[in-house]
Amino acid sequence: MKVKELTRDKDGKLPAFAWPGGYPMFYLDKQGSTLCADCATNSLVDIEFAEDFGATDCDVHWEGQPLTCEDCNCEIESAYGDPEENK
Repeated sequence: MKVKELTRDKDGKLPAFAWPGGYPMFYLDKQGSTLCADCATNSLVDIEFAEDFGATDCDVHWEGQPLTCEDCNCEIESAYGDPEENK
């Protein structure tokens, strides 16, 4: 099984923010875990590990509560905040 090609920057890292716009991005690994850009990049370093557990997909975190990276526990803020918070 081949690891899906995710877009990387010139340094080989997965971006933390979408361009254009600067919207915060999150990644999912093959187990369905949420990862920040740094942990997603690290999950792809070892090709044997990546084939079973590496990051496979990404998306912009548009709105809602912050997501938590399941590897390093950092928070991934949403682009437009939590709409429930303003009610």
